Amino acid sequence: MPQLDTSTWLMMIMSMFLVLFIIFQLKISKHNFYFNPEPKLTKTQKQNTPWETKWTKIYLPLLLSQ
Repeated sequence: MPQLDTSTWLMMIMSMFLVLFIIFQLKISKHNFYFNPEPKLTKTQKQNTPWETKWTKIYLPLLLSQ
């Protein structure tokens, strides 16, 4: 049974890491990143409900008996 030659494994693993690093750097370099991001200001619209425009008074049941 022949012996497995592992003398080239280190070079293969190192070259694989190098190629993966280069591919990763090339993919990242194609993205556009904003240098100074600012929060987007959104206007909140207040919805008027019918009970907000009227003056109403809430009576408690205990106060009605007096």
